[in-house]
Order: sequence, then structure tokens, then C-alpha cells
Amino acid sequence: MSNMLKRLVEKLGVDGAIAYTILTRLIQAGGGVISIFFIAKFLSPVEQGYYYTFVSILAIQIFFELGLSGIITQYTAHEFAHLEWTDNFQLKGDEYYRSRLSSLLRFCVKWFAIIAVILFFVLLVAGFYFFKTYNKGSNVEWLFPWIILCLTTSLNLFIDPLLAYFDGLNRVKDMATVRLLQKSVNIILLFLFFALGFKLYSAALASLVAILVNYVQILFSKRVNYLKAIWAAQREWSINYYEEIFPFQWRIALSWISGYFIFQLFNPVLFATEGPIVAGQMGMTITALSGIASISMSWINTKVPLLSALIAKKEYHQLDIDFRKLFINSLGINTLCTIVLFVFVEGSRYLHLAIGNRFLGVGSFICMCLASLVNQAIFAFATYLRCHKKEPLLIQSVVMGVLVCLSTVIFGNMFGVMGITGGYFSLVTFVGLTWTIFIFVTKKREWHYA
Repeated sequence: MSNMLKRLVEKLGVDGAIAYTILTRLIQAGGGVISIFFIAKFLSPVEQGYYYTFVSILAIQIFFELGLSGIITQYTAHEFAHLEWTDNFQLKGDEYYRSRLSSLLRFCVKWFAIIAVILFFVLLVAGFYFFKTYNKGSNVEWLFPWIILCLTTSLNLFIDPLLAYFDGLNRVKDMATVRLLQKSVNIILLFLFFALGFKLYSAALASLVAILVNYVQILFSKRVNYLKAIWAAQREWSINYYEEIFPFQWRIALSWISGYFIFQLFNPVLFATEGPIVAGQMGMTITALSGIASISMSWINTKVPLLSALIAKKEYHQLDIDFRKLFINSLGINTLCTIVLFVFVEGSRYLHLAIGNRFLGVGSFICMCLASLVNQAIFAFATYLRCHKKEPLLIQSVVMGVLVCLSTVIFGNMFGVMGITGGYFSLVTFVGLTWTIFIFVTKKREWHYA
């Protein structure tokens, strides 16, 4: 039995980094699924709408983070590919690469310290205006939970790039354990606070404590020694942000901003037009599907440093072999989990369980499930291309963002939530996926065989 399990693990390409990351995503996704039951039990349908709309508005941080965390992992991996650690936390290798690696760390710390403070005040004002304007006379206590969530999001914006930096240092497994503890604390406290009747305060307080756990894990462990050693390695060579990073980042940034309008616009629009109950149904559906995607993309996200290093060494044949296996495994896991989710939701409706009615209706639910599978493929191709430190999906992302935004507003007004989900599925399938595959094939040929 153990040999069969070992062969299965090897077949799926699960190593330590993937295992810890999957466990983290399982806790996060499983916690998200279990939280669905807690939300259904301890929050009213109206409070559920506030809960998930909080998440969508907090995603405004995309406009501040601008995809830089993912870029940091890739750039760090490209520099660290020429270096290695000694046993006493010293970098061994060419001074040129050590200096550039140090400059990247200094940039991360200074840049995100400023941006995190700005984000806090922007979120505070934006959320206050939105919920005061569209609360439709509800008596939900939302103000102080919102303030706490704004603080938590800002703290996360500062430390998340540091975790991404460690990923680029080929410490993916270690960072997976850091994230695992943080997610575990978050889920446990969330359930505890729900059970104690903290209502909307539950997510706010649980998230705040959990993000502080991340700070403790970095600052009060040997991990800080790595940062100190790299910080001290600065010499005359540095990564020039405007010449090297910015030409790549602004393309990523526009893609991420477009992603906000593709993935996060549904809840605020439904909250404002159809009320918090329908927004809550959309939020719960997106949460479940996002949890599945989070798990299945672990096969690819944990291998960004590996893929980036293969590209830096121009080992393109091995790159394609590894990516093909990762792609098949991740898409297969996503498909299986989505089928299980669909059976669960529709089974709950058939048995007249209340939890089934907290999700979108069957037609809209099917559209979102299929769209999630299509997005899995798009995300995988995009990750492969971006590991080249290039962003060829800029125009596609912007066009998709505009089209989904227009579709949400137009078809939402004409056909309600079914119009929103049907339009979304059609666009990501017939425009997004087709366009992405074309770019993937042409750019790979251009970059590898020119």
C-alpha cells in the first residue's frame, strides 16, 4: 500500500515544496469550505453579503501591489541561480550577482513600506463611502471590522513581497511552512470567533493575528539572518528599477488591474444592484472555486523558481518537459475537485439543505465552474510566459478586463446574475483561452528558437 502511494506521489510530481504548499492550500481551501457552513450558521444572508463584498473591495490592493510580488520571485531566482549559501548564512558566488540581489531586497523593503501606508488610508475611505452609500438601510455593524481589515491588508502588503523574495532564493518549501502556520492560525481563529458570536469581527481579528504570526516567523528566526547577509552584500552593482523591472512590471500591473475587473467586480456590482444576499451567493461560489484553483495551481506556482532558473540557463527542452507534466497534473486536480464541489452543492439542494441556497443558482453555478477550469489553463500558460521576465499578455488582459466589465454591467442589467455569469464564461472561453494559446505558441517559438 505504501509503495502504491509512493508511486502515485511520484507520478503526480509531488515534492516537499509542493506537499507543504498543497497542505497550506488545503487548509485554506478546506477552511474556506468549512467556513461556508459557519457563515451559513452564524451570519445572516445580509451579513454574508457584507462578508464577501469586504473581500472584493480589499482586492483594491492589486492597484498598489501591481504584480510586483511575482516579479520579485522571478528576478530573485534569476540572480540567485548564480549563487549559493554557505553553512554560516553567507552568500557564495560572483560579487556582481550578490550586489544585485541585495539591491532588490532594499528596493522591496523601502517601496512596500511606503505603499502599505498609502493603501491603508485608501481602503479606509473607499470602504466607508461604498458601504455608507449602498447599505440599503441594513443595521449590520461593519465599520470597525472594516478598519481592522484595512490594517491587516496593509500589513500583508508589506510582508508578502518578502515571502516572495525568499521563494526566489529557492526556499519555496520553507516559505510554504511559514504560510502553512499563518493559514492554520487564521482558520482556527476564524471558526473560534464565529462560534463566539463575533459576526463580521471574526474574519478581521483572525486575519490580524495570523498576519502578525508571519512577522514573528520572519523576524524572530534564523530567516532574518539570510536577509541581513543579503542586505550587507550591496556594492556598486544594482538592479535598476526603471530600466529592468518597470518595463516588465507596468505590463504585469495592467494585467493585474484588468484581473480585478475580471474577478472582483461581480460582488460590488451585485451588492449595489441586487442587494447583499445575491452578492453573498456569488461570494460563496467564488470562494469555493478559488480554493480549488489555489490548490491545483500549487503544482505550477511552487515551480516558478525552477522554471525561471531553467530559462536563465536556456535549458528550454527540460523546461517544456517539466511544464507539460505540471500543467496536466494541475488541470486534472482542478477538474476532479470542481466535480466534487458541483455534486455537493446540487446534492444539498436536492436534499433541501440550507447550505445549497447560499450558492448561486444551478445555471450560474455551472457557468462559474466551467469558467474556473478555463482560467486554470490560462493561469498556467501565463505563469510559464512570465517566468521569462516578459509580459506578452498585456493587451489580452486589458481587453478581457474591459470586455468582462462591460458584460457585467450590460448583461447584469438585462438578465441579472445569469447574464453576468453567462457572459463571463463565454468571454474567458472563446476570447481569453483562444487568445492565450495563440500567444503561448507564438512567443515560445520566438523566444526559444530565434
